[in-house]
Amino acid sequence: MADKPRDHHRGVVVRTERISPHMIRVVVGGEDLRDFATSGLTDHYVKLVFPHEGVDYPAPFNVQHVRETMPREVWPRLRTYTVRAWDPDAQEMTLDFVYHGDEGIAGPWAARAVPGDELFMLGPGGGYVPSPEAGWHLLVGDESALPAIAASLEALPDGAPAHAFIEVDGPEEEQKLRVAGDTRLVWLHRGGAPVGEALVKAVRELEFPEGDVHAFVHGEAGFVKELRRHLRVDRKVPMERLSISGYWRLGADDEGWRAVKRDWNRQVEAEEAAALG
Repeated sequence: MADKPRDHHRGVVVRTERISPHMIRVVVGGEDLRDFATSGLTDHYVKLVFPHEGVDYPAPFNVQHVRETMPREVWPRLRTYTVRAWDPDAQEMTLDFVYHGDEGIAGPWAARAVPGDELFMLGPGGGYVPSPEAGWHLLVGDESALPAIAASLEALPDGAPAHAFIEVDGPEEEQKLRVAGDTRLVWLHRGGAPVGEALVKAVRELEFPEGDVHAFVHGEAGFVKELRRHLRVDRKVPMERLSISGYWRLGADDEGWRAVKRDWNRQVEAEEAAALG
């Protein structure tokens, strides 16, 4: 598709792997990924495009054009996923999907995916990489942030001190990660507790090392809000040393969360400003 927008990419499934009971890895490749380019960030993400079955979309396919010319009810669904790895030589992209049975769109797609299946995507976006100037690093997240945390751990500067807290359902969901730097990696098991409860407790109880922290905190919006307040208000961490955002929100699908996320963030910022005086 020579006339497709530069941020539109079509991948072809090369292989899949169940890396834990609730995590499916899908590797996509294909000639159309030759234009895909990353910039050294470790939280690069793409928006996966899931068209409605049976709908005849105009060619060449363009999400914006579809939104401008077709009824909302047939607009493709978008789901945001971190690029776990990108191999420019092989032109292969690795994506990890949290899978909870038939719930959602992307997880069930990944469970059914076989070599040769196509996957349309937009991007990449992103904005974080561990700073070589930081005194130490803090990485915190649930399963949705695991791919970005894993990529960040691999990219830590040699000898860089880091504390990483990753919350998953149980020990069976842990992964073997390649870790650079001087990292203390802690897996937290949720069990039946609310998402993020263990993460909030771990960060609150952490004795911060000396030096300026560079923090990456992502996952369910509720616990992210709590930790943002703790880091900004209690720990006095400047915003420029934080990459912090709710990837998802309990009880809302991706469209629903995107619709209110801007207002949610404004409210969080206002409460934070009031607390900081």
